[in-house]
Amino acid sequence: MDGRLKDKVAIVTGGARGIGAAFCEGLAQAGAKVVVADVLDGSAVAERIAERQAPSIYIRADVTSKESVESLVADTVREFRTVDILVNNAALFADLRVKPFQDIEEEEWDRVMAVNVRGPFQCAKAVAPVMIANKKGRIVNLASGTAFKGTGHLLHYVASKGAVVSMTRSLARELGPHNICVNAIAPGLTMSEAVVVNPDWTGKARAAGIAARAIQRDQVPADLISTLIYLCSDESGFVTGQTISVDGGALMR
Repeated sequence: MDGRLKDKVAIVTGGARGIGAAFCEGLAQAGAKVVVADVLDGSAVAERIAERQAPSIYIRADVTSKESVESLVADTVREFRTVDILVNNAALFADLRVKPFQDIEEEEWDRVMAVNVRGPFQCAKAVAPVMIANKKGRIVNLASGTAFKGTGHLLHYVASKGAVVSMTRSLARELGPHNICVNAIAPGLTMSEAVVVNPDWTGKARAAGIAARAIQRDQVPADLISTLIYLCSDESGFVTGQTISVDGGALMR
């Protein structure tokens, strides 16, 4: 076990599968008590972690619902007494289809914004009182390299991740006086189990993603864990408002 996050309490939204599940297991490996939060059933992830004698629970939570998010935080505090880390991972991406922006229906646009933008806002709003009272905390948002590249044919997703980058900066300003660091990770195209079954992200798109990287291979969820642990640990205590690209060198800023 790593130990850098020993006894820290972490909530991971969208923790039932893919990158979120990898984050849950990585945080537990570093010593954190993990809450797997998702509208999907995350009990299997929590059980896998618990089998390694690391405290973990699954709480069903819908990040688009204020009441659900507030209940998630209250239940976490009831179970583990506090919240030290929030990982805003829940987002709509893997199930979206690539299309010209003229073909995106308003309902789909609103759904993406509700999950990808309002979700992190509501989660941060819910955990802030706990972290402010503790005079410490870490919030890590999931952005995307697409926000900096201006990737086409996915306008609602790209716009939502641009909003996450800006939200990260503004939250860092507001929460910095309370010793709460807010940062973001911007992955490249990551081959999670939900992505590899979407035909839009296999074949040419997958090959193009690899070719754009300095390290030319598939990106997998495990590639993001070390950066996450760093941003959640005391080692990053003077780092805030940043969006760190973890994409094998596809994006260099």
